Amino acid sequence: MRTETIQALTAYAQANADVMLITADLGYSVLEHFAEALPAQYANVGICEQAMVGIAAGLALTGRRVVVYSIANFPTLRCLEQLRNDVCYHDLPVTVIAVGGGLAYGAQGYTHHGVEDLGIMAALPHMAVACPADPHEATALLPQLLERRRPAYLRLGRSGEPLLHQPTTPVALDRAIWMRRGTEVALLATGPILGRALAAADVLAKRGISASVASFPGIQPLDEEAVRDAGRGHRAVLTVEEHSVSGGLGTRVAEVLLAAGLCPRFGKFGVTDALRGQIGSQSWLLDRLGPVEDHAAALL
Repeated sequence: MRTETIQALTAYAQANADVMLITADLGYSVLEHFAEALPAQYANVGICEQAMVGIAAGLALTGRRVVVYSIANFPTLRCLEQLRNDVCYHDLPVTVIAVGGGLAYGAQGYTHHGVEDLGIMAALPHMAVACPADPHEATALLPQLLERRRPAYLRLGRSGEPLLHQPTTPVALDRAIWMRRGTEVALLATGPILGRALAAADVLAKRGISASVASFPGIQPLDEEAVRDAGRGHRAVLTVEEHSVSGGLGTRVAEVLLAAGLCPRFGKFGVTDALRGQIGSQSWLLDRLGPVEDHAAALL
């Protein structure tokens, strides 16, 4: 996903000379294509992420559209004050591309897990928050974020995420994509964990349970009508995300359902406090949360 996104960014920047990419000593074997093609639109500022965001804000004030690139936990948590006060307060066209969202850097432990980022970024003013499920969503969302000319956050996986969509599938920041339609439980997913939601729907079908699956490429703005559709049309709703169960997609979906007076049985599949002290591969850590299908079936 990250390689396809940087390739798309390179092509976009070649057509738009005001776009600049900044990294904090990261992205080797990924960013070279951009740096070699557009050296005047690229800068590696060294291991100083907070300065990176401050520099991005300064460049944005001169008319640039700036993309900053780092591992998910660093530009969201280490740079939160700079994003809040320098970028969002002034409503500047700075897009954060975060690689390794969720538990992608699982073996590095909790310090490198990006599992609070979606909730934190969505709470900032003017910030659009996108969490693509596959390379198709990622490359479709990138120009939409840049063309807003406002603060934006694009959370990517690490590498090797499979395509889950057809090449012609339309992708919009503020629109959910219904992958399957069922009648009993709706699985609302964001990010590459959509693959587990689709696999769970297959297992549920074998158990005689009809499941819908929707991908939410955008967290902010959220497709609230799709959430209400899920609440009206199903006995249960389960959100599925590689993020803390507090503050992310599940929290935002619950708020929409409650405001609409919809009360399906509701659950959240995501990272819990019990997982934070554990170290292992991304798939191993997700397996510790149990099968998505079991979480969904328990709601019925």
